[in-house]
Amino acid sequence: MSVRAKKKLGQHFLVDENILGVIGRLAELAAADIVLEIGPGLGILTAYLADRVAHVYAVELDPSLSPKLTERLAGRPNVTLRFGDAVKVDLAEAAPGATKLVANLPYNVATPLVAESLDRLPGIGHWTVMVQREVADRFFAAPSTKAYGAVSVLVQLVAERTGFHPVSPAVFRPRPSVDSALVAFRRTSLPPDFRRIKRVVEGSFAHRRKRLANSLELAGVAQRGPAEEAIAAIGRASNVRAEELAPQEFLALAEALK
Repeated sequence: MSVRAKKKLGQHFLVDENILGVIGRLAELAAADIVLEIGPGLGILTAYLADRVAHVYAVELDPSLSPKLTERLAGRPNVTLRFGDAVKVDLAEAAPGATKLVANLPYNVATPLVAESLDRLPGIGHWTVMVQREVADRFFAAPSTKAYGAVSVLVQLVAERTGFHPVSPAVFRPRPSVDSALVAFRRTSLPPDFRRIKRVVEGSFAHRRKRLANSLELAGVAQRGPAEEAIAAIGRASNVRAEELAPQEFLALAEALK
């Protein structure tokens, strides 16, 4: 049965099985792993994972893929398939005990899904995600670079990169107009009060062309005076911009803003 990808859902189905070995290597798959997969699509990666790990929880937005997924995953009782919007679903409830996130993430929601998973899924210790190349570059971008932003800070506060692999558009149907990449990272920590830190980080970059104090004020995180005092307390000049701060400096900033 032919399945047509839906452009409005950002669907690009993984069809080249040669990339599966690369995903498996970067994900450091083990027999005891419990894997969360978001956006299984046609189930090629799902089946590969199910044959190698204890359980796969797959969350798919498009219910029209049900017949194809059911057919491909037949005989694999260690797969739990759920239909719903991964941005809105309680993923901790949908994938109890998940230890790894392995997915060809839908392009239009990749960044928020990764950012939310950092603390909403504290049991996840390792991520291997296929995303647009520019998104992959953002995760571990350095301060004062164009790619550096809120998601860079949040990911780097929680994890370290363990692998990176460029991916050709040819592995997808339909072929995307942009390059992709696999990026793998391992959890190193979860700072306490991460929700508040996340709000400070996102507010800092909400108006990245403005001074940090102005951005924090415009984002409703802090008034200008307290923001300037907090910036001075971490040893930065009043005209500093968010992109100049290293990830660890945002921890100090969040603390100073208390």
